[in-house]
Order: sequence, then structure tokens, then C-alpha cells
Amino acid sequence: MRITTLLLLALAATTMAACASAGATADADAAASADAGASTTERPGVVRIGAPDAVSLMADRDDLTVIDVRTPAEFAEGHLADAELLDIYEAAFRDEIDGLDRDGSYVLYCRTGSRSGQAAAFMQDLGFTEVYDAGGLADLANAGATIVR
Repeated sequence: MRITTLLLLALAATTMAACASAGATADADAAASADAGASTTERPGVVRIGAPDAVSLMADRDDLTVIDVRTPAEFAEGHLADAELLDIYEAAFRDEIDGLDRDGSYVLYCRTGSRSGQAAAFMQDLGFTEVYDAGGLADLANAGATIVR
């Protein structure tokens, strides 16, 4: 009986120690995930900005290159003034981006923000230092950007 009691106490102590350790690991994992989430919103060299901020930025700075990453058909339906078309679906897209000045300043947009986010991540991987992901054209138009048709 005494051995059974000792074994049960040892088992209980081991279980409590394991649970405490797992809690600390879970807390550390949650903190790491929070840090990782913050870095995807704003990564070194890439900033995801809202449409009103993007419109202000484009109005204030003449050194920005505005890149539309949609298809030629979408571009023909309407695009930002002075935007260059670099279709993310084209085979030459990566080479065209790779040929750009990595120290230049760029604003990217698409229809909804998905493709511009992909292009921004690619540019970050290549070492571009100033890329603004402005999201979708409709939001930019609603924020006052001029659309050329």
C-alpha cells in the first residue's frame, strides 16, 4: 500500500511538472506567433498601406514608381495615372521585377490587394528597400485616386 501511494505521488508530481512546462511552451509559442504576425503586416522594405495613405503618398512624392500588377485587360479597363503594367501572371514578370532598381521607391496595386501582396513579398525577397503595397484599385479610387480609362 505504501509503495502504491509513493508511486501515485511520483506520478502526480511528474504530471504537474509536465503541465507547467507545456504551459510555458504554449506561452512562448503564442508570443512567437504574435511576432510573426506583426512581421507579415509590415516587413523590412515592404509596407502595407491603406488607400488614403497611398493616395497621399503618391501625391506628395515624385520619385515613386507606380506598378499595376493586374492583367492587360484589367489595366485597359482603368488604371492609376502614370502606372506601369507588370502583369504578375506573365512568365517575364519575375525578370521584369528583377531588372528594377532595388533602391527605388515603388507603389504596387492590383484589383483587391492579393496580387500586390504577392509581388511585394517577391520584391522583398529580392532585397528591394522601399515598396508600398497599396492594395486594390477600387479602394484607391474611393480614396480619391485618379483613374485613367
